[in-house]
Amino acid sequence: MSKNLEEAIAGSRRRFLTACAGTLAIAAGGLARSAFAKPAAASAERSLSFYNLHTGERLSATYWENGKYILESISEINFLLRDFRSGEVKPIDPRLLDLLHQVTRRLETTNPIHLISGYRSPSTNAKLHANDSGVAPHSLHMDGMAADIRIPGRDLRQLLKAAMATRGGGVGYYPRSDFVHVDVGRIRHWAGTT
Repeated sequence: MSKNLEEAIAGSRRRFLTACAGTLAIAAGGLARSAFAKPAAASAERSLSFYNLHTGERLSATYWENGKYILESISEINFLLRDFRSGEVKPIDPRLLDLLHQVTRRLETTNPIHLISGYRSPSTNAKLHANDSGVAPHSLHMDGMAADIRIPGRDLRQLLKAAMATRGGGVGYYPRSDFVHVDVGRIRHWAGTT
């Protein structure tokens, strides 16, 4: 982990952990009912690696082990997936982490997930929506339930197929912008124009 990331997390760790604990408690019931939770539950641990394309930060973290989420790792992931424009951090829905874990397992890769967009503050989302009608006015990014990603070493169509196979939520295909949108909302799929 980078020194800057460590310092930023250390400065507000209690706030992150408190927010994460509430999010985890709420999401825990939904995990048992989700279509992708059973395969993820079969693994002994769940880990993710990220590279934030906007900040240059990298993170590899085991976020679930011995049947429970690791709050310190989740807070580090929350920070990395923050709104890079405003710096605002919001707890990321653990179901999204499990979905990303399932996608990387399906792709049989340990390459880091390249993050284009994670959490978006309402003001950031409003600005993006004003410039691009393809951005939803109330995007699931604002709820910490969506990420726009690519994975080096895997074709975008492979990523699309793996994400759709999880049946864990929405999947958007944006080949011109070179990313796939994944979320833990209702199951649906679409092709974007941007």
